[in-house]
Amino acid sequence: MGIKQISVFLENTTGRLSEVTKTLAAAEVNLRAISIADTADFGILRIIADKTDKAVDALNMAGFTTRQTDVVAVEIEDTPGSLAKLMDVFQKSLVNIEYLYASLEGQVGKAVVIFKLEDHPKGLKILHDNNFKIAENF
Repeated sequence: MGIKQISVFLENTTGRLSEVTKTLAAAEVNLRAISIADTADFGILRIIADKTDKAVDALNMAGFTTRQTDVVAVEIEDTPGSLAKLMDVFQKSLVNIEYLYASLEGQVGKAVVIFKLEDHPKGLKILHDNNFKIAENF
């Protein structure tokens, strides 16, 4: 279970993010979630796309360096405290979260939180055992 995240490694220069989004638009790929982390010299753009393989092919053809990673997307209520409840489950189970980001894409009143877990199989089992809804796509 889980979804594929695409990481795109970018030089930290003007227009680079625009080039990525134009490349994906030309390939008719829709973004479902997006996050960027940067340093002085480079950035890592993390995306969830509706057509992962097509997105990777288009980005690679345009000269971008990409990598795919297994992540888990969990649907939670879009209410105060929902994320805290989910974090509590991970903390009690000693599952390390490497990073996370969220999308409000989906049903009204719901949010989707995307996690990169240190132990992906253990995290999936814990989520399943605690009746959290895991999104296969969104």
